[in-house]
Amino acid sequence: MFSDLKLDGDAPVRARPGVGEWGPVQVTTTAAKKRGRLVTIVFFVGALIVLTLAGYYWFMQIHG
Repeated sequence: MFSDLKLDGDAPVRARPGVGEWGPVQVTTTAAKKRGRLVTIVFFVGALIVLTLAGYYWFMQIHG
């Protein structure tokens, strides 16, 4: 008849966010998650570019 408002359910205590007066505390915001995803993508694309250029440089040095 009544819904269970405890959204963490059977999650272990270490995985549950602390609950403050207005909701969860010390939980990463959506904006921070989006920034983190963007930074990760930029990092990996940058690393791929660096590795490709380094490989091309060494290939040209070897086959000159």
